[in-house]
Amino acid sequence: MSAPGRGTAIRLVDCAKTFPNGTRAVERTTLEMKGGGTIVFLGPSGCGKTTLLRVIAGLEAPDAGGRVFFDDEDVTELPIERRNVGMVFQSYALFPNMNVEENIAYGLTVHGATPQGRARRVDEMLEMMQIGELRERRVTELSGGQRQRVALARAIAVQPRVLLLDEPLTALDALLRERLRIEIDVLLHSLGITAAYVTHDQGEAMAIGDRIAVMNRGAVVQVGSPREIYYKPASSFVADFIGTMNRVGGTLRDGALELPGGRIPWAQAGSGAMQVLFRPNDARIVPAAGAQLRGVVAQQFFLGDRTRLHVSGVADRMVVVETTEHREFHTGETIGLRIEPGALLRLRE
Repeated sequence: MSAPGRGTAIRLVDCAKTFPNGTRAVERTTLEMKGGGTIVFLGPSGCGKTTLLRVIAGLEAPDAGGRVFFDDEDVTELPIERRNVGMVFQSYALFPNMNVEENIAYGLTVHGATPQGRARRVDEMLEMMQIGELRERRVTELSGGQRQRVALARAIAVQPRVLLLDEPLTALDALLRERLRIEIDVLLHSLGITAAYVTHDQGEAMAIGDRIAVMNRGAVVQVGSPREIYYKPASSFVADFIGTMNRVGGTLRDGALELPGGRIPWAQAGSGAMQVLFRPNDARIVPAAGAQLRGVVAQQFFLGDRTRLHVSGVADRMVVVETTEHREFHTGETIGLRIEPGALLRLRE
């Protein structure tokens, strides 16, 4: 077992998964997950993230040669019930014939906890999840958010080495999803349990993950902190999948990148046509007179905490700019933009 409070490190070595019908769900993957942290597997539907989670859990066996380690223990051949993992599913997988207390106690009973120990642990879980008043209620009488808390309580009650969560918030409405996202993040970090979390929601991944593993077509294409994934994407796929990214073409000449709407200083050597990328919030609105770049507001969308502008004339295509300025913009208005050279990204591919 791992040391208390440190969490169990997870290591995948050459893990791939091919199903009997020949479908290659996961390409050969080697990945290390630090103990006590939360890694989020993020990617579009069908990219293999849930299959990889099931390999970690022991619900799927990796192809020949693949190994799964918890700390230094090789658990590849161990079934899920012997790996001491907790799982939370999108469907919650609660027992409808049991009340809340019985659902939480189920895993403790399977693990052979004494009646006194079981009762004490259930009380702890009810208090932690703030659902004490639901103790005797049937799960069929609970709301989606209440069911999710019960599912989390049941998974954590057995003090698992690893907690695995597969799209746990997808079935909830947006407001509740946002609230539970915060609660889960606080909970995971307070418990110090190693967690692997699957989602296709970029905002969820950014909020919960200490590290994010972006997947595409069965392969892990980049692993990093949320900030690294957002600001330093390793490929066009990651850049386009995570948030909104502007991709513009210009000409590098005489130490500047020339665009239809102006010039941006560029210190790197080279010349000729090139493509660069930048995030909408990296373009700062400045007075049009003497601005580095100039464009015309084609559309504007007030989003409450920010305004999103579609601006023409800056580049070879429409660019998206986001600002927190508390003023109105108008279609046809000429604005100035400033983009720091450090915010421009040039991908190698």
